[in-house]
Amino acid sequence: MQSFTEENYLKIIYHLSLNNDHAVLTNAIAEKMQTKPASVTDMIKKLADKELVDYKKYQGVKLTPKGKLSAVNIVRKHRLWEVFLVDKLNFKWDEVHDIAEELEHINSAELIERLDEFLSFPKNDPHGDPIPDRNGKFDHMAVVKLNKLKPADAGLIMGVSEHSSPFLKHLEKLGLTLGKHISIIEVTDFDGSIELLLEDKKISVSREVAKHILIKI
Repeated sequence: MQSFTEENYLKIIYHLSLNNDHAVLTNAIAEKMQTKPASVTDMIKKLADKELVDYKKYQGVKLTPKGKLSAVNIVRKHRLWEVFLVDKLNFKWDEVHDIAEELEHINSAELIERLDEFLSFPKNDPHGDPIPDRNGKFDHMAVVKLNKLKPADAGLIMGVSEHSSPFLKHLEKLGLTLGKHISIIEVTDFDGSIELLLEDKKISVSREVAKHILIKI
């Protein structure tokens, strides 16, 4: 069994290693954890002793199969709790991340299996992120970032890659929530801002916002 801190490290290493075959550097982990690189190195050595990561000095760290399964299990718990908070307790999608961060550390496999069943085995959390099953398997869906689309492209908003409360509140204000249909009207060459049609309303979003919105074409 891992401590809260160890679980947080495993989850961060997992997220930093997504779409990246290279080892994760300790400086990147330190930035995410808001701590010193020396502290990260100490924790990485502890995780290596537990065979949760492979670590080579100056070369970074990778999750072992054991470590990856543990990290994915933490991600699963986090996303299931987010579904519960939104669907059953009526929290908004911008309110659940910090609460789920605490709930994800409850170490009861039976509780999580019952929670999954109670929620009718959801495939995605309130932000559109896929929820792995008990074996760590994801249902992957082909999506593209909004800032990669061209005029006349269209699709459905299926997820976001930024979960901060200010960002989600901004999307809520614009009406850019999951399941909404959008079509691209114009992309500005100067700053990459995008004018789009959201159902029957024209709105404009910055490139910074657009790069965190995931679209299913």
